[in-house]
Amino acid sequence: MAAPMELFCWSGGWGLPSVDLDSLTVLTYARFTGAPLKVHKVTNPWQSPSGTLPALRTSHGEVISVPHKIITHLRKEKYNADYDLSARQGADTLAFMSLLEEKLLPVLIHTFWVDTKNYVEVTRKWYAEAMPFPLNFFLPGRMQRQFMERLQLLCGEHRPENEEELEKELYQEARECLTLLSQRLGSQKFFFGDAPASLDAFVFGYLALLLQARLPSGKLQAHLRGLQNLCAYCTHVLSLYFPWDGAEGPPPRQTPAGPETEEEPYRRRNQVLSVLAGLAAMVGYALLSGIVSIQRTTPARAPGTRSLSMAEEDEEE
Repeated sequence: MAAPMELFCWSGGWGLPSVDLDSLTVLTYARFTGAPLKVHKVTNPWQSPSGTLPALRTSHGEVISVPHKIITHLRKEKYNADYDLSARQGADTLAFMSLLEEKLLPVLIHTFWVDTKNYVEVTRKWYAEAMPFPLNFFLPGRMQRQFMERLQLLCGEHRPENEEELEKELYQEARECLTLLSQRLGSQKFFFGDAPASLDAFVFGYLALLLQARLPSGKLQAHLRGLQNLCAYCTHVLSLYFPWDGAEGPPPRQTPAGPETEEEPYRRRNQVLSVLAGLAAMVGYALLSGIVSIQRTTPARAPGTRSLSMAEEDEEE
C-alpha cells in the first residue's frame, strides 16, 4: 500500500487555516477536490522536507515545493477541480490568474511585508510569536527581504522611481482588479457556477488574507469590504470548507527540542540548524549593535625591550 500524500504548510491565524498565501491556496484546492492529504501545519519551515513551505511529499516520496506544481500533481492523481470546465472557462482561468499575479500580488506583498505599521504590528508579530526560538529572532526579517526582492521583480524595470508614486499606482490597479473580480462573480456561489474550480482557490487565498487580517493600515482592505459579494464569497468558502480551521492568534510556540511527535527524519537536523543559526544571529547582532567589540591590542613589552631592539638595528647597520 502506497504511503499517503503529505502536505507541509504554514499554520493558521486571523481566523484562517493558514496565514501564508501559497499554503492557503494549496490547502483550499485540496479541500475543493477532496484530495486525501495528511496535513502538517507548522511554524518552522525547516520541518518541511524541502526546507520551504508549502511542500508536498507524494506517495512515491517525491517532494514538490512550488504551489502550481503541487496543484498539477494533484490533478495527475485525479483530483482535478477544473475537470468540468469548458475550453473558454479554462482560458478565463488562465487570464484571471495572470491578472491576480500582476495586479493583486504586488499589493498583497506591500500590505503585509513593506507597509511599516502592518509589518510590525501584524506580520512580524504573528511570525515572531509563532516561530520557535531562535528562528523568531531573524527569520521574519529574512522573509521580509525575500518578499521585497520578489516585489521588485514583479514591478519590473518600468516602476516609478518615487516610492509614493509606485504605491499609488499599485493600489489603484489593485482596486480595479478587485472591482473586476466582483463584477465577474456577480451573484454566483463560485466563479464558474455552483462548484469551485482552481481559480476559486487562488482568488480565495488573496481575498481571505486581505479581508481577515486586522490591519492598522488597510487601504485596499477598506475597498474590499465595500464589495459585498466578495466578502460573502470568502465567508461562504470558510464556513463550507474550513469550519474547524483557523485561529485568531498564533499557535503555541514550539521549542527547538520538539516533542516526540515531530517528524523524526528532520528533528535532529532542525535542532542543530536552529541552535547554530541562533548563535550566529545573536553574535552578529551583538557585533553590529556595538554590544561587543573586537579591539586589537599589542602585547606588553618587558622593560629594556625597546632599547635592545634599537641596539640590534644599530648592529645591523
